[in-house]
Amino acid sequence: MMGKVSRYILLFAILTSWLMFDACKVGPDFKPQRTEIDSLAVYRFDSLQLAMQDSVLNLRWWELFQDPVLDSLIVIGLEDNKDLLMATARIEQSEAILGITRADLFPSFGYSVGASRGNVANGLFPEVDLQANNMFTGFGSLNWEIDFWGKFRRSQEAAKAELIASEYGKRSIQISLISQIAATYYLLLDFKWRLFISNQTYALRKESEDIIRERFNAGIAAEIELNQAQIQTAIAAGAIPVFKRSIGHTENALAVLLGQNPQTIVTGADLEDQPRPPDIPVGIPSMLMARRPDVLQSEMLVHAQNAQIGVAIAQRFPAISLTGLLGVASPELSSINLSPPAFSAGAMLAGPIFEFGKNKRRVELERKRTEEAMYAYEKTVITAFQEVEDALIEISTYKDQLIARQNHVAAARNAQFLSAERYDKGVTSYLELIESQRQAFEAQLSLSETTRSLFGGYINLYKALGGGWLSAAEEAGN
Repeated sequence: MMGKVSRYILLFAILTSWLMFDACKVGPDFKPQRTEIDSLAVYRFDSLQLAMQDSVLNLRWWELFQDPVLDSLIVIGLEDNKDLLMATARIEQSEAILGITRADLFPSFGYSVGASRGNVANGLFPEVDLQANNMFTGFGSLNWEIDFWGKFRRSQEAAKAELIASEYGKRSIQISLISQIAATYYLLLDFKWRLFISNQTYALRKESEDIIRERFNAGIAAEIELNQAQIQTAIAAGAIPVFKRSIGHTENALAVLLGQNPQTIVTGADLEDQPRPPDIPVGIPSMLMARRPDVLQSEMLVHAQNAQIGVAIAQRFPAISLTGLLGVASPELSSINLSPPAFSAGAMLAGPIFEFGKNKRRVELERKRTEEAMYAYEKTVITAFQEVEDALIEISTYKDQLIARQNHVAAARNAQFLSAERYDKGVTSYLELIESQRQAFEAQLSLSETTRSLFGGYINLYKALGGGWLSAAEEAGN
């Protein structure tokens, strides 16, 4: 008897294996859409017009700023930032989902063990008294829905694409985090430098006010001049708490990016002493589609959604299920191992007949979702091009603006010195000196802001190019 059962099981395994390997997959196969995206030959504002080598992209671009303090902050952020930790958890969720969908391809095995006593016959209470009987059972079961139409394989394909997309999503967050830390760091340097300028200006104006007060007390200066000096001192004094407040807010924002509680942030060299990072060739626009993780993530989401079309189509076809049961049953527990084996094998075909177009609409829904995902991918590519162009024009124009600001500061400082000399000699009025001081103060503040904006342009460019996100294993292979 057991030999006959074994033959049935062997035949069952051969049949199901053939069905698995010979089965088709309904639905469209995914084809990368990169070649269908129209791209420019070069960027409009790329002054270098040179191809970009992988060695340029694959480096840790933030090290080009040559600030060890910034380097250490980025290392902390990559380890402790909460958004990044959440992205890691999403990857692990996608891995679990992939494992679940992969398990659907294989049969499920189960068991049942039971014991009962009663006088119920065929599930009904008898009309006459029957003697109570014992029944002990032990069965192993097998259930398998054959993936004849590729429903489970399409689900696995979608889950695998979503897993890859989540990995690219984490890399996008890494790039964004590094850029945010660097940008916030240079904003902090900007506010600190503007606070230094405000303190310097306040000290200068306070000294000037004291001199005017002595002249007023001596009857040499008019009261209006003393009031004007007091006004200028108060303006400089009022700027100090503004920048102190900005420094505090920026430090708090940077601490949160690092995954820490708000706290004081120690910085490196002053903003005016920070070395400017080198220019790098940006390459051709089409390289973005193979480099930027957000573009690759969007493409994988199209792939995942495309596979869902196949799942929806497969649901319109009948499902083929195989079941098997093998075990023993005996009225006596002591003799259960002596009882002849009981088995059953069966197959079932179940499918929809008429559901008022629900299954057809389900396929249409997945097709439209795929279409939406494709448009999202194309938008991501176009936005990537825009971000590179914007960063290039930022760097180009801020360089010119920085030169103008530097000339402005030099001229304003000299004018302030000359106006002070002229006023001391009685050649000009105090109003000229006040105006010269105001212009020098504003020129220095504008220079600080422009310097920070130029650094921000470099940060935006490196971020837009999509480099700097290689894993340790990938870096080791370079």
